[in-house]
Amino acid sequence: MITGIKGTHATRLRRAAAVAVTSGALLATGALTAAPAQAVTTPSIVAKGGFVMNNASGSTLYTKTADTRRSTGSTTKIMTAKVVLAQSNLNLDKKVTIQQAYSDYVVKNQASLAHLIVGDKVTVRQLLYGLMLPSGCDAAYALADTYGSGSTRAARVSNFIGKMNAAAKSLGLTNTHFDSFDGIGNGSNYSTPRDLTKIASSAMKNSTFRTIVKTKAYTAKTITKTGSTRTMGTWTNTNTLLSSYSGAIGVKTGSGPEAGACLVFAATRNGKTVIGTVLASTTYAQRAADATKLLNYSFAKLG
Repeated sequence: MITGIKGTHATRLRRAAAVAVTSGALLATGALTAAPAQAVTTPSIVAKGGFVMNNASGSTLYTKTADTRRSTGSTTKIMTAKVVLAQSNLNLDKKVTIQQAYSDYVVKNQASLAHLIVGDKVTVRQLLYGLMLPSGCDAAYALADTYGSGSTRAARVSNFIGKMNAAAKSLGLTNTHFDSFDGIGNGSNYSTPRDLTKIASSAMKNSTFRTIVKTKAYTAKTITKTGSTRTMGTWTNTNTLLSSYSGAIGVKTGSGPEAGACLVFAATRNGKTVIGTVLASTTYAQRAADATKLLNYSFAKLG
């Protein structure tokens, strides 16, 4: 009886050893397939529209009513900066004298501003920082007035907006139209999450643009009308993702009664860059939360 038990036990050991050897062989040859990775769950966002793409390939990573035309608020200023930076023989150190009209404009519209001072001489580079960080509509007006063509300010501004629309057309965008240089529209200023993302991706090819939109804070020194130097207050970037999201590199916030809370965003992790847009979210905090969800989801998809 004892012998029988020993014999049975030995048989079991031999079988276990055979299984172990076989399993080891299979593992060594890779014949056993690893369990599939858990599928990445598509996030739910509050924003009415959203789009994210792989910046390198242009492939879509996320979409929610991505081709529905919406008001874009100050995300419009991405194109404003793109048009300026595309000017031939651009001199970023060119000085622009701040006009009373720029100040009157922001007061009239209760618009976001860079607090430019009438009579100061401000470089184009500084105006671009004032445009993109505090979202200065006074800086946008100054740039449009400077880089539009025409004998009057109105003509120059109109010409500059024409350049913005020409740039959109050159990118093959059919759901974008600008009727302002800053997003304070006149009834026909719109884009889509997909189009805005493509505009931003194109703008990010410019090194000056990339440097500006990833800057958290910037202080400008300007020349006053008397020739002395004035240190402007520090401009803080309205894009909170630069501080809250590891790898964030830009690009621009937007808001307005029609637009809601908007954000065009980009981040790089493990050598991969994703870029996207959320339009018509509910609050500034929510647009950042929406963008964070989409970034996490997109990087998880890319692996």
